[in-house]
Amino acid sequence: MPSDACQTLLQSISDHTCTVGVIGLGYVGLPLIDAFINAGFSCLGFDVDPKKVSTLLEGKSYIKHIEDAKIGNWLAKDRFDATADMARLAEPDVLLICVPTPLDSARDPDLRYVEGTCQAIAKVLRAGQMVVLESTTYPTTTRDVMVPILEQNGLSAGSDFFVAYSPEREDPGNPDFSAAGIPKVVGAINEDSLACATALYESAVAGVVPVSSCEVAEAAKVLENIYRAVNIALVNELKVLFDEMQIDVWEVINAAKTKPFGFQAFYPGPGLGGHCIPIDPFYLSWLARKQGSNARFIELAGEVNRSMPGYVVSRTSEFLNEFRKPVRGSKICLLGMAYKKDVDDPRESPSFELMELLLEQGADLTYSDPHVPTLPPMRHYDLPELRSQSLTPEFLASQDAVLIATDHSAFDYDQIVEHAALVIDTRNATSAVTEHRDKIRKC
Repeated sequence: MPSDACQTLLQSISDHTCTVGVIGLGYVGLPLIDAFINAGFSCLGFDVDPKKVSTLLEGKSYIKHIEDAKIGNWLAKDRFDATADMARLAEPDVLLICVPTPLDSARDPDLRYVEGTCQAIAKVLRAGQMVVLESTTYPTTTRDVMVPILEQNGLSAGSDFFVAYSPEREDPGNPDFSAAGIPKVVGAINEDSLACATALYESAVAGVVPVSSCEVAEAAKVLENIYRAVNIALVNELKVLFDEMQIDVWEVINAAKTKPFGFQAFYPGPGLGGHCIPIDPFYLSWLARKQGSNARFIELAGEVNRSMPGYVVSRTSEFLNEFRKPVRGSKICLLGMAYKKDVDDPRESPSFELMELLLEQGADLTYSDPHVPTLPPMRHYDLPELRSQSLTPEFLASQDAVLIATDHSAFDYDQIVEHAALVIDTRNATSAVTEHRDKIRKC
């Protein structure tokens, strides 16, 4: 039998009278808000960046696939507010934590944002609230890291307030999958917490998959990303091998994927980007080391994927040598700073590693990306201030090489190949180009 506090929260969810608080107004948080507002809930967004808050309150977006009109609609419905004041964390009935979970310099999990958020919540936590972590992390984080911090104010998790874990599932740039259209895995610390979290997400998303514990939900998310990381590492390693054998890895993959069973196509690239795949598998390898074990597949996949920017730069040097040009002093334009096609998200993009490596070798470097107009500051890279260049015929002709790192649809590959002296393609973006193919080098 659910407790009185649980029944009260379940009733407010059923009536759509509860307020949903979302902490972290980025690529995960804003789509979540959209899903809950569309389902009839009111949302209060929290972010430590006051610029983000003021931008949203002006009805403007800073994320490409969340349009200004959508923000304006939230405000017009009077169902959205945003704040940098963490004292207001007491107001929502539900708090969804969508903060970064990066790795530190030793590639160990860095939970300072999760811990800091939980400390802020604990100061104002009231009975009857529910706290759900969405940030990807290693199994046991919710129970062993979050709960002790939240209970510092004297309330008991599972009875006075409820705690669950439901990993974010976002595919930026893919119009077929919105936050509301992707099933959510939900695990919790006890039955009441699971009942409340399941009811909440069932009211706003396409489907809910309840599991027996937070640890199962945490592990499921890490598995999803390890699966992708390992398979991408496999095709990256095959790309290097097939290059030496003068076999086109893209043609091989296209042939293999005609098999209607037992094969799923993954594609090589210049490295891994985004928050999830380059980072999340290492949560589990770190946890394995803590358990006195090791995760050899994960570590090997990470090693292969991390080597790809260096491989691309090495091949770039070889291709320039065909034209009797060294990297030093050569004008090289990098196409695409976002980590993925047709998005404006630069997190963990391999383009930054490529840029740093090319600059170290003395390249005269520029970039072009219609979704990233100015080069954003990145924690791990010391790069000059640059602006995206327009790919005019004159500009392309002035470059010694154009390096395709991200295959945005906005790029006119026919024009690029026509006017550039050398095009180095890491994404098979020029596969449909029929003219001047002698200028193209696959990498």
